[in-house]
Amino acid sequence: MTQRFAISGPPPELSARRVMTRPQMAVAFAIFTATILGLAAAPMPTLAILIAGVTLFHVASFAFRLLLAVAGGRSPLETSSALPAHDHLPIYTILVPLYREAAVVADLIAALRALDYPRECLDIKLILEGDDGETIQAVESLKLVPPFETVIVAPGEPRTKPKALNVALARARGAFAVIYDAEDRPESDQLLKAVTRFGRAPARVVCLQARLNVYNASDNWLTAMFALEYALWFDYLLPGLAQLRIPIPLGGTSNHFRIEALIAAGGWDPHNVAEDADLGLRLSRLGYRVDVLDSTTFEEAAPHLGGWVRQRTRWLKGYMQTWLVHMRRPLRLRRQLGARGFWGMQFFVAGTVFSALVNPVFWAMFAYWLATGTQAFAGFYGETILGFALLSLLAGNALAIYLGMLAPIRRGWTGLTFLALTQPAYWLLISVAAARALWQLVRRPWHWEKTTHGLARAAKPEGAA
Repeated sequence: MTQRFAISGPPPELSARRVMTRPQMAVAFAIFTATILGLAAAPMPTLAILIAGVTLFHVASFAFRLLLAVAGGRSPLETSSALPAHDHLPIYTILVPLYREAAVVADLIAALRALDYPRECLDIKLILEGDDGETIQAVESLKLVPPFETVIVAPGEPRTKPKALNVALARARGAFAVIYDAEDRPESDQLLKAVTRFGRAPARVVCLQARLNVYNASDNWLTAMFALEYALWFDYLLPGLAQLRIPIPLGGTSNHFRIEALIAAGGWDPHNVAEDADLGLRLSRLGYRVDVLDSTTFEEAAPHLGGWVRQRTRWLKGYMQTWLVHMRRPLRLRRQLGARGFWGMQFFVAGTVFSALVNPVFWAMFAYWLATGTQAFAGFYGETILGFALLSLLAGNALAIYLGMLAPIRRGWTGLTFLALTQPAYWLLISVAAARALWQLVRRPWHWEKTTHGLARAAKPEGAA
């Protein structure tokens, strides 16, 4: 099939091709200079202002997440009692970007064939990199016939998932589209549920984010913590954003779109390594709505520490890119999203990165104070701020652990509940990835660190039925 048109991403002012604009660099330089001069002229008051500001934002970000968890927990679950019949269904395009995925191609094809949707109404694009001979050979060996079609992406920079998606989007035949990753195992009725929701929703609802979780939580501690994190994120926090009508930064897979709106938005930003989060915010800025779909896609959690850190580095770096892109014109952003959306974006997107970066500092200060009883911090904290900081550190983390214990109960995964007590160690790993992401943002902003799949010991999704 010939390409109908070219899709190159958002306009330059909303592209992550530039890490920071000149005005942003000027503001950053001014803040840095003022801080250095303040520390030189009046170190104690300057430190007090800095620490008070950091503490207040940290507390506000956590309070916002608590609000989302409560709202998300109250959101009603949908029923599948009125799914459409198989006749007269719209064509559904499935975009599957693959790179160095030869080991999981056969399982992927089996999962796609298991979808409960008429084959004649499917348009499945397997998106392959032109120089990835091993994966191309693995796909060709399966001798696939329609609705499967391979789309070859010519080698070139940036070598990213969003660039590949834009190439395939230009060939899409469907009225709707969904993104699946190589290791994804969606529930079989997910496309039918999405069509039903789109049919009932207002026209401005142009994207549905399916819930994500992992099928290999039993592999080890790291994958179990990943499952806990996903349970909180996709079963509570994102539904909370939807309930409160706050823009949703999408997850990287199982995003269902009305194709016309996706094309009108310019597709994905090839230079943003969290292209999903960026697109969710961009759709909201254009006046569209993103909602949550009550259907789960199970995927593979990285079972090895090295792979997990590389994956999490990419996600956090993408959140940094996304925040910088959308904060290039804060007043316009505030006008487009409204006050609730604007501050929700600050606490959820910036707060995710900010908390990961400052958590080790707070914990180190607390541990030093606990071990030595030092009064050194009181000099620049002040008794009131010091007490508030300690309370927020202990109570905030205790509540975060409590939410982590509640999160898997909604899925009936009670065996994971008490593992939430070990979350502080997991948060430390996230902080390591955040520091690495910040370094990469400066040195290699568009570098895409590939996650290797097919390493899980668990062969089938847990609870997928």
